[in-house]
Amino acid sequence: MPEICHFYGLKWVTAARTLDGYRLHLTFNDGSERIFDCLPLIEKYQLFAPLRDKAVFDRFDLDGWTVCWLDGTIDIAPEHLYELGVAA
Repeated sequence: MPEICHFYGLKWVTAARTLDGYRLHLTFNDGSERIFDCLPLIEKYQLFAPLRDKAVFDRFDLDGWTVCWLDGTIDIAPEHLYELGVAA
């Protein structure tokens, strides 16, 4: 399966860590690194409101594709993170 994913150029998060504010430093399966600011999503969409609590935001998990919070009830598509993230 990973060979197929690489063939189609699919991206997924392989490592992540929180930075200041609501930013994430992300590493993707192709080795690229991006910085993604989650604050605009948190401020705009009610779905992300629980992440306003920095303690909740800081307790993310990786589900094999992307970052997620609260046992997978909140996540952000890896292609969104990649495309809108800034090169680290």
